[in-house]
Amino acid sequence: MTKKERYGFVISYFSEHAPNAETELVYDNPYQLLVAVVLSAQCTDKRVNMTTPALFAKYPTVFQLAKAEYEDLFDIIKSISYPGNKTRHLMGMANMLVEKFGGEVPLTVEELMQLPGVGRKTANVITSVVDNQPNMAVDTHVFRVAARIGLTNNAKTPLAAEMQLIKHIPKELIYVAHHWLILHGRYICVARTPKCEECGLKIACKYYHFHKEII
Repeated sequence: MTKKERYGFVISYFSEHAPNAETELVYDNPYQLLVAVVLSAQCTDKRVNMTTPALFAKYPTVFQLAKAEYEDLFDIIKSISYPGNKTRHLMGMANMLVEKFGGEVPLTVEELMQLPGVGRKTANVITSVVDNQPNMAVDTHVFRVAARIGLTNNAKTPLAAEMQLIKHIPKELIYVAHHWLILHGRYICVARTPKCEECGLKIACKYYHFHKEII
């Protein structure tokens, strides 16, 4: 199977089986999504969704969050991974949003990456989810799944994987393809023991064809 055929198969499969794939983070507006994505680094969406209701109840807007006391915010998010760093990131992020962006979440990758705690992956998530921009956020799931299937070849970094993926995925599908790959990695193509017997992509998957004798 050529790379073009592999991409075509994967896109057709997901277009049929998950046409409306979306983030599992619960949010009502760009501010809430940004906070949730920052909290989700090396943490499950489920845990984040358990934590954010109390956070948003106390800090319903970025202006309130910008005035947060460290101890109060830390106490709310202490069950999240790396709560100290994330408390500082959220406080710094909120202050910069107020001071530099008038309390509005910017919707360019370049501007978002100026915010404390926001890297390229987070910026790509925000712009693709909020604005359907053709940006591919590469987290551990996307990185693993793309390599296993054979959508990426010898990509050593998330940025390298991102560049390969956006080269071959139609521009109008990139924002949803991000969710296709994340959710597939979260529930089917899991890290330790991928569920190949349940996977509708195995026909096109390099990993499956290499390992099928022992699966």
